[in-house]
Amino acid sequence: MICAVIPTRDRPDELARTLSELDRLSPDDLAEVIVIDNASRTRPSLPARLSGGQRVELVCLDENIGAAARNIGAELSSSDWVLMLDDDSHPSAGGMGEVLAHQDPGVAAVTMDIHLSARGVRESGGLPEVPVGCGVAYRRRAFLDAGGYDAAFGYYAEEYDLAGKLLLAGHRVAFERGLRVEHRKVAGGRDMGLILGRLVRNNGWVLQRYAPRDELEARMREMIDRYGTIARKENVVEGFRRGHDELLETLDRQRVTALEPALWDRFTGLSAAREALGAAQARHGFASARLIARGKHDWAVERALVELGVAVRESGEVDVIGTLSPGPMIDAMERGSDRQVVAPWVDAVGALRPEQRCA
Repeated sequence: MICAVIPTRDRPDELARTLSELDRLSPDDLAEVIVIDNASRTRPSLPARLSGGQRVELVCLDENIGAAARNIGAELSSSDWVLMLDDDSHPSAGGMGEVLAHQDPGVAAVTMDIHLSARGVRESGGLPEVPVGCGVAYRRRAFLDAGGYDAAFGYYAEEYDLAGKLLLAGHRVAFERGLRVEHRKVAGGRDMGLILGRLVRNNGWVLQRYAPRDELEARMREMIDRYGTIARKENVVEGFRRGHDELLETLDRQRVTALEPALWDRFTGLSAAREALGAAQARHGFASARLIARGKHDWAVERALVELGVAVRESGEVDVIGTLSPGPMIDAMERGSDRQVVAPWVDAVGALRPEQRCA
């Protein structure tokens, strides 16, 4: 059984549209829906049931607790799996029930192929074993045993913190390209200054909690530089600075459970990059590569290449996609190039048609 858990706040039209999309799913793909209202000015009006008979429950909170509202939905659910959606995201088709029923017992979360169809691209977040919160299914028991989402995060990077806890508990995160989620990603309620501040603060907390101590400084610097660049591009430097200041003020309060090197390499996607790039080099024998479509954790892609003895330069023999986020990676693979293109994560491109695969 699958339960959709949807936090919402002051977006009744988007929530109504999402419920109408969920109404298309059969009980095999969706057994119940739990909406957690994060203190909206006006209480949402919901149907008691979907047309397939699935119950719809509304829980109204007196304060906005952000992504931690999802924890309440998971606790109230009676399903084996909880499908985390935003109030502006929905599965585009059925098939979830069968896919989730056949997951290996060691898989605690299944992240999905999330499309921003209005923009013609995929969602940019996540890593091989870090889901994106608007389209991921968790085993309910594993989610609750790990403590769910940390309420201190509000929104942004809470999935990274939870992924760290799941890996420490011995679980795995899988990616299912065949499960597509549409994310409308409406602009309403999005404050870019607040978002960039949360991103730098929350990602810094994640690194402080889980990074091996010999990796912490370099990864923290890379993360701060990345979001600082985005803040300048979006003209929200003040919001970024507020988040950065809060990060510095709160670092010492974070509980530290540094991941062992093997888990850290899975968490950052470095293990996936080593596997994919090692196999590609063994097949094609390239000694140099150019990184294209750089994005999240391009440092891990570059490190995996250097470990293989591959020189990274603009005149490289092949193009290697420089991101470990599945959405941008698949987008770059589908766009192709006038040269051979190599993806740094096999599972993300495994469902491409054979003629689209370059590695």
